[in-house]
Amino acid sequence: MLLDFSTATGEQVRAACRAGVYTSPTPGLALGYVQANLVILPRDWAFDFLLFCQRNPKPCPVLDVTEPGSPEAKLVASDSDLRTDLPAYRVWRNGELVEEPTDINSHWRDDLVSFVIGCSFTFENALMAAGVPVRHIEQNVNVPMYRTNINCKPAGRFNGPLVVSMRPLLPAQAVKATQVCSRFPRAHGAPVHIGNPEAIGIRDISKPDFGDAVEVRAGELPVFWACGVTPQAAVMSAKPPFAITHKPGHMFLTDLKDTDLEGE
Repeated sequence: MLLDFSTATGEQVRAACRAGVYTSPTPGLALGYVQANLVILPRDWAFDFLLFCQRNPKPCPVLDVTEPGSPEAKLVASDSDLRTDLPAYRVWRNGELVEEPTDINSHWRDDLVSFVIGCSFTFENALMAAGVPVRHIEQNVNVPMYRTNINCKPAGRFNGPLVVSMRPLLPAQAVKATQVCSRFPRAHGAPVHIGNPEAIGIRDISKPDFGDAVEVRAGELPVFWACGVTPQAAVMSAKPPFAITHKPGHMFLTDLKDTDLEGE
């Protein structure tokens, strides 16, 4: 029998990724378990990035940082292997995307430090439980993500624009979503913008920079949250000689439950 990934545990999704069985986006998977973004950098770039996260906690809420050379995210997923346990990765050289593999064993080095960062997919179960629809899950596509004209606070060699994810909602649903998501500050928390996309530098809502476009229906407003793809924009700007990230929408499933992040 095929595993129902919506009711799977974080560990079961990681195992499927490790076996090469699951290589698709992760919205709607392992409902109730915390999903996370991933950034991997050489040790001599790690402090600058940690400072960038500290100065920009809305898009970059840190859940775990590994020891140099260790692929295990011990605080959030015991016995995990960050080299294999995501559906897909991005490999960067000098700020340029060079590869999107499904594992990074061949790229692993003893000086690499991994950052596990909170993700808005975490609060989507709470949204649906509150009767707030999540359009990209309804349409079985990746969440739409956009670069904005909002600059992050620079830190060391890192800077760049805020990246946001978008979910279209009716005005009353947007209010409810703000109330629900405010309980999850380590999963990006409340929206950063509601309404006119051009006000934050998004010219065409139908053409996301990452992920897939979704339908925006009559009466709905685009609602934008800070997004964990923001570090990828920072990597493109800072141009470290080597970096690895998750492929947008292809997240790391942890052993934490959504409620573990509630109210932090």
